[in-house]
Amino acid sequence: MRKLLILALTLISVTYAETRACTSYLITKGATTDGSNLISYAGDSHIRYGQLYFYQRAKWPAGAMQTIYDRSSNKPLGQIPYPAETYQVIGFMNEHQVTIGESTYGGRELSDTTGIIDWGSIMFLGLQRGKTAREALKVMVELVEEYGYYSSGQSYSIADPNEVWILELIGKGMDMKTDRKTKQTYNANKGAVWVAMRVPDGYVSAHANHARITTFPKEDGVKSISSKNIDKIFDPSIEVVYAHDVIDFAKKQGFYEGDGTDFSFSDTYAPLDFGAARFCELRVWAMFNHVNDDMQQYWDYATGVKDGPRMPLWIKPNRKLTPRDLMEFKADHLEGTELDMSKDFGAGPHGLPYRWRPMTWEYNGKKYFHERTTATQQTAFSWVAQMRSWLPNPVGGIFWYGLDDANFTVHVPFYAAGMTHVPFTHSEENGDILTYSETAAFWAFQRVSHLGYLFYDRAIVDIRKKQTELRDKFEAFTPAIDEAAMLLHKQNPALAVEFLTDYSHNAAKNTVAEWKELSNFLLIKYLDGNIKQEENGKFLRNEWGFPKSPKNRDYPDSWKESLIKETEDKFLQPNQ
Repeated sequence: MRKLLILALTLISVTYAETRACTSYLITKGATTDGSNLISYAGDSHIRYGQLYFYQRAKWPAGAMQTIYDRSSNKPLGQIPYPAETYQVIGFMNEHQVTIGESTYGGRELSDTTGIIDWGSIMFLGLQRGKTAREALKVMVELVEEYGYYSSGQSYSIADPNEVWILELIGKGMDMKTDRKTKQTYNANKGAVWVAMRVPDGYVSAHANHARITTFPKEDGVKSISSKNIDKIFDPSIEVVYAHDVIDFAKKQGFYEGDGTDFSFSDTYAPLDFGAARFCELRVWAMFNHVNDDMQQYWDYATGVKDGPRMPLWIKPNRKLTPRDLMEFKADHLEGTELDMSKDFGAGPHGLPYRWRPMTWEYNGKKYFHERTTATQQTAFSWVAQMRSWLPNPVGGIFWYGLDDANFTVHVPFYAAGMTHVPFTHSEENGDILTYSETAAFWAFQRVSHLGYLFYDRAIVDIRKKQTELRDKFEAFTPAIDEAAMLLHKQNPALAVEFLTDYSHNAAKNTVAEWKELSNFLLIKYLDGNIKQEENGKFLRNEWGFPKSPKNRDYPDSWKESLIKETEDKFLQPNQ
């Protein structure tokens, strides 16, 4: 392991802190309470807007072309042919319950400005063209090979009702050459190097902006194949697939020397530094720590301050997990550890477990940083995808979708594999990050979050109460909705789809209404820093109808102590 403390807050570390931001969990059906596969994702970005993407099922004539836009800038990158048919996608789940999430790890500088496939479009191309996780995976790597990869290193969660896979890939950079006959220039390094592994049933994995696949079994004809034999990916015994030149390319570039037996994808293409550990792997550690009692041994590695054993790619959880568990893991601020964000001076008098950007800063010539936790204020959306093999696709796929900060949100159950369209509250036509919309779910959740940031230790109690109420309701409703949908599906599948669409839309509309009421309640209760007296959500008045006087909490002793150390006797009352 590298001397991480020496490398602390180098330029690469700053890059991780400022631009890499997404946290993903992968849970296999043997590790869940109901036997569903689960993956989750947090779309963390300072400019991303929370909305449900919608791609309608379609058939395409020969010669139809699809324009690819870079998800980071909306820049058009080029065109590729449409297949004869594309599948419907809502959010990040298609009509066959296939779901894909991601996190950017960057890695070595191997960008390809001639590439057409970027980190974002590759997900939706896989969803539009794949009926299973394996099929989507094959689509993704083949398109990159044919059209080039425009972005930096990326990790992907790819799942269906039966399997969960993790794919990590990175481009090959630029090696421009000129064709002797046509005189056209081209990139001889077009494509990407990559490794994909199926998460063993009964295990859980995670990735958070750092490449996590290290060593892997090379082609043995039993469970591991290279891209030269990519058509064998549909053999259920295959558990590892990788680019045939993943090792040879590393040797050619001088990234690796060896016979391949000890080759590690992560160590080769994304060498670990302090930022990758502290800002990224620590988030994986936090999730693992929620479900495994033996994670302390990896603390030194994850915090990046000492040498220590590297965390495994996947672990066995100490209990079966539910979608709600993943929603709650998304709210982590390192509570219960020595790095708890709500406990140090930066939390202020209200225990705020957030730090505003920039994450890295200097004082008296020394470099410092704030923690990068799982829950963060700049999250545009987060989701938990639940894929259930024992139900028909329209009923089986639930896309639990929440907007804004995952710590404050409510994940609404969208039967994404069975819906016909997206509710207007969550649609791409309703506002954007620079356009406020009174009817948009994103802005309703933003308003509550902002009130929460002002008086965190006070407001979080009210927010948790409403959050728990809605989560309990959705969990209680789900079995009944499933049963009703199944009865309709047996009689008339189209009616089942209509029923699930109506339910999902109503759940979205009602949640937005509840959250608007909550924001009004918080505004009144904590106006001007006071705490209005209330009981069960009703503000109290005296016997003559006048508002009861507010009650205010004292400042915590820890904050008083810090203030007095800073100001000494400046605020000391005289004659003491």
